[in-house]
Amino acid sequence: RPPAVRLGRAMSAGEPHTTEASPSLNSSNSFEAVETDTANKYEPVSPHWFYCKEADSREKWIPFSGPDSEKLEHFYQSSKDCEELIVPTEGGRYDVYLKKRLRCAVYWEEEDSEVRRCTWFYKGEKDNKYIPYSESFSEELEETYMICVTLDEWKKKVESPSREIIILHNPKLMVHYHPVAITDDWGASATEQGRPRTVKRGVENICAEIPSGEPLQIDHLVFVVHGIGPACDIRFRSLIQCVNDFRNVSLSMLQAHFKKAQEQQQIGRVEFLPVNWHSTLHTGVDVDLERITLPSINRLRHFINDTILDVFFYNSSTYCQTIVDTVATEMNRLYLLFLQRNPDFKGGVSIAGHSLGSLILFDLLTNQKCTAEAEDNNKGKISSNGQADFRLHVTSDLLTEQTLGSHRPASSEEGPRSIKGILKELQLSEYYSVFEREHMDTEALALCTEKELKEMGIPLGPRMKILHYLKNKSSNQDSKRERPAAAWEDGDVTREAPANPTNGDVKQEALANPTKSNCQCLDVVTGQVSANYPQLMYKPQIFFAFGSPIGMFLTVRGIKRIDPKYSLPTCKGFFHIFHPVCMSSNQSGT
Repeated sequence: RPPAVRLGRAMSAGEPHTTEASPSLNSSNSFEAVETDTANKYEPVSPHWFYCKEADSREKWIPFSGPDSEKLEHFYQSSKDCEELIVPTEGGRYDVYLKKRLRCAVYWEEEDSEVRRCTWFYKGEKDNKYIPYSESFSEELEETYMICVTLDEWKKKVESPSREIIILHNPKLMVHYHPVAITDDWGASATEQGRPRTVKRGVENICAEIPSGEPLQIDHLVFVVHGIGPACDIRFRSLIQCVNDFRNVSLSMLQAHFKKAQEQQQIGRVEFLPVNWHSTLHTGVDVDLERITLPSINRLRHFINDTILDVFFYNSSTYCQTIVDTVATEMNRLYLLFLQRNPDFKGGVSIAGHSLGSLILFDLLTNQKCTAEAEDNNKGKISSNGQADFRLHVTSDLLTEQTLGSHRPASSEEGPRSIKGILKELQLSEYYSVFEREHMDTEALALCTEKELKEMGIPLGPRMKILHYLKNKSSNQDSKRERPAAAWEDGDVTREAPANPTNGDVKQEALANPTKSNCQCLDVVTGQVSANYPQLMYKPQIFFAFGSPIGMFLTVRGIKRIDPKYSLPTCKGFFHIFHPVCMSSNQSGT
């Protein structure tokens, strides 16, 4: 008998002696009613939502955080008649499509994960971790369990869709038998029960580590740019995995040092988003590399192609342009998408770069404009025909020493391109049919604004790439007409002012009073690769450089010293974080 029944009998044994000696009909009936109610008490199982990740060709089911699971269950119960419902989870970085049962990344490309509403689990064969049954079979198990509890009839057998047997012995003992095929000498195959596996009902019985969730309030946004190669650490983890570690460490520090302030909602959290440029660079160039790579020591050669060659690519004017365009465009895209999903965000933005990624960000930041026009552009207004000026804005005393002959080579002019060629260059060939349907040519494309592209049905990401391409092409023509000459005399830097008299007056006044004006328009003379550096839509508060080779590259470019008073045009804070034995780190400030 179940324990509840035994508890009912003990209570009846403690009744007064008169009731026990001569029990009446009414008292007997009431005793049976108490026994039945106690024994047949059924409580529905509490579901929890999981998603599936594949690692080393094996599936791993990971629970959503408590708040996310409750939110998914709420919308699941309240929207059964809806066609589709998208629920943001994990701080808004993933969307869950409830009807499709899919978990999709928002900010980066990642394979979609299966989502499941889980109630029943069985223990896995290899790692002894519990695996959820399918939702339909879990409902069948739950119905059988309810009958067993209500009627107090156990040892029920349930056959799974894969013809495996689950036996419910009692509420504490339920097992799953996997059939094992055996072939005898006559070729006949028989089936016998293999080793039973434990079956559990409810997530509270499987000892799953359920995350506590993240604060809804976001106080700061950080973009993280990776260095050479597709892997980001010695464990060969991806950029997304390493950025997840940044986020988890940040959350743990909030809990350890600012728990009270967080509970009182005085502070929020820091959001970290990855910026990937390696895949874009190697999409087309890997075919050329494969053609010239020798077959000997195959793994080592491919490792070098994927990692060390990125440094050479960045020092090539052709591929440098691809890299800086990808990084700036991706950060602008992520910024706009983040604001769209977090309209109440009032915090600041910082950027972080590791290894070569820090050098890419440094070159981008030294080429940002700090004029009133740039500040207007930073507010998120994008113009398809904006005449962007990509000349370097630095303080008048940036360079105090410079070697001879380090001027930049002029970039080659590119001829007219077709719509198909432009879309292929931007990796947007799938939208060629849209432009063909609208009878678009290159002249019509140059007149397009974001509104027209949106009306054509072009998504936000491709729209940003096309607009950025048009802006770069327009500024290319202007900068080639207005680029000032650079003269070198005895190692001192002297620059001719552009034809515009206003800019010349500003320059002369800034040279005479360097403290009066913090920034001015000067030619790029720091030995950077010839490229048009795009403008960011925001002013970063802090630039974090992890294991950065900035100092080494500046030395190679011929810069012997940077004035201690120099600051980046649009970013006032700079931190170089490195390990003492890091091979790629150099003193960036000396």
